[in-house]
Amino acid sequence: MDRYIGKLLDNRYELLELIGIGGMARVYKARCHRLNRLVAVKILRDDLAQDSELRRRFHEESQAVAMLSHTNIVAVYDVSRTSELEYIVMELIDGITLKQYMQKKGNQLNWREALHFITQIVKALGHAHSRGIIHRDIKPHNIMVLRDGSVKVADFGIARVMSGSHSTLTQEALGSVHYISPEQARGSHIDARSDLYSAGVVLYEMITGRLPFEGDTPVSVAIQHINSIPLSPREIDPNIPEALEAITMRAMAPDPDQRYSSADEMLADLEEFRKNPNMNLEYHPPISILDEPDEVEKTQVLSTGGSKSRASAAHGAMEATMVHRTPVPPARRQQREVERDDEERDYRQPRSSLPMVGAVIAILIFVGALLYMMFSSVFSSIDQPQSQQIQVPKVVGYLMSEVDGNTSILGSFTLEKTGEREDDSPAGTILEQTPKQNSTVSQTETTIQVVVSSGPPEEILMPDLTDKPLQTALNELNQLGDFEVDFTSRSEYNETIERDHVISTIPVADTVIKEGDKIFLTMSLGKKSELVTMMDIRGLDEDGAIKAIQGLGLTVGSTERSSNSEYPEGEVWFQSIAPNQEVEKGTVVNIIISTGSGEGDGEEEPEQPEEGEQGTVGTVNKVIHFALPDTGSVVTVEIRDSRDIVVYGPEQKDTNFDTGIDATVTGSGSEQYTLYIDGKSYSSQVVEFEAES
Repeated sequence: MDRYIGKLLDNRYELLELIGIGGMARVYKARCHRLNRLVAVKILRDDLAQDSELRRRFHEESQAVAMLSHTNIVAVYDVSRTSELEYIVMELIDGITLKQYMQKKGNQLNWREALHFITQIVKALGHAHSRGIIHRDIKPHNIMVLRDGSVKVADFGIARVMSGSHSTLTQEALGSVHYISPEQARGSHIDARSDLYSAGVVLYEMITGRLPFEGDTPVSVAIQHINSIPLSPREIDPNIPEALEAITMRAMAPDPDQRYSSADEMLADLEEFRKNPNMNLEYHPPISILDEPDEVEKTQVLSTGGSKSRASAAHGAMEATMVHRTPVPPARRQQREVERDDEERDYRQPRSSLPMVGAVIAILIFVGALLYMMFSSVFSSIDQPQSQQIQVPKVVGYLMSEVDGNTSILGSFTLEKTGEREDDSPAGTILEQTPKQNSTVSQTETTIQVVVSSGPPEEILMPDLTDKPLQTALNELNQLGDFEVDFTSRSEYNETIERDHVISTIPVADTVIKEGDKIFLTMSLGKKSELVTMMDIRGLDEDGAIKAIQGLGLTVGSTERSSNSEYPEGEVWFQSIAPNQEVEKGTVVNIIISTGSGEGDGEEEPEQPEEGEQGTVGTVNKVIHFALPDTGSVVTVEIRDSRDIVVYGPEQKDTNFDTGIDATVTGSGSEQYTLYIDGKSYSSQVVEFEAES
């Protein structure tokens, strides 16, 4: 058995079960006893915990990640250490990894579903990058898919810790190397664009169902990231929209300067594509990434299904979907120089004059067309002078206070704030700009309209509603915001919390919630009552009947006397609970004892109840009042007793009752009545009956 199971960390986190093992840590499901919620605890592996430097970096990185707060990032609640343990406490996710999800779907996802996922991933990266945190290990294994279709990115900062302890690509790195950026593979300096490359690989895999590069070893895959260009997505599946292919390939550009400069820029294209999948997004991936023709030794042409691939229609019919750069031996380079000298000598030999004549004619035609365009341009500029075009600077991501009036950034442009919206970025951060960055405008159009952040939305914490009446709980939630509250689908018996009071909530107290969230209230049914079967006590004397009633756990109610010709004096001839009827323990039983034939008080003999019917002897009438909701249309109203018998209604109403409802009920002892509105339990009250003398 795992030695950590059952252990209590910091007198707070009780480890319940092992739920995962990673390259550097073990993950446990745990309960936080302070906040009474389930969490995930990630404990640094024992062998790694011996490295003091790695422990220090693990602690510092975890503390930095704990500062992140985004709906698409797994939250870190706590970072702690003991003399022997280093661990972080995280949000417990009810879901599966994106890799598992893709495998369940047959590896390839519908492009709309892939767009839904990659948009959330890029939003998470944008938030982390704005705080100076680079993930370094974006892959489907580190992305969790929740039941509602949302995703959360996990393990921020972990790759940076591991990079200090593993300097080589081993078989253990095979899962990550498929998504590694070329600069990571080379060991070069990396920035946020490295995460965007990995996100592009994830998008590529989602829409095509395959990885861009495969290999037998991590090293061979890493080399392909550096030296090769993958098959374009539409060559694998022509149904993939062209714009989505362009977004994917730009994110995966081998040169970081050709990629998106930021997650916000990539997100802007994804949002534009979502609005218009037929948009024209120009991006031409490089045919090859070779620097000099002399370096080409071998071009490997890959094909699928026997058809030749095309790297780009704009570049003709070049069959080069994967080009490997291989150093050319000196002898081979010298041989090529000799071949080029031979070709030059061939060009100097006399040839037929016909090609020369054709070439001269083509040149004359070209020169004539060029002169025509030059004169047309000159005369048109005389008739209508053209305004000079200038490029729009990037202001998205800056604080408006630091860029407004800053000519080193704006040049001749000025800013105009056109709106605000809540965002996770600091208040005043520019979120959108019109016209967009790097676009060109007339020199007279020098105003950039911007939308800025009003700051993160105010956090709403789930209140503690335990043991509060339903109406009180609903009022508290209503004061916090507009939520969807379900208080009818979850109920259970409870020995300590009375009926129609809240036992627990989902989400639990102190969890961050937002308006529109669905909240579940588990309601108490009160103590679970034990049912007993009423026996036939007719014919017993008064003492025997009382002992029998009490022996069943029932309560003796009124004891009256009246004449009855069928029962001798002193024998019970009437019982208010019919024989063989099942009732809850504690139910009141009223009895009538015979005074013999003709010796009664002259009152009419009550009718003996049949099995399953409730008698009326010793009962009294009472009027009870129930308040109704202040808002909303009430359609049906019912009042039911503890046996679920309707004692009032249904009442058909198109509008609200003004003052609630009053109902007359009949009973004895105590009885609980519940108000149902449109078929759902709303509130309850207990009525104490006192028998009339």
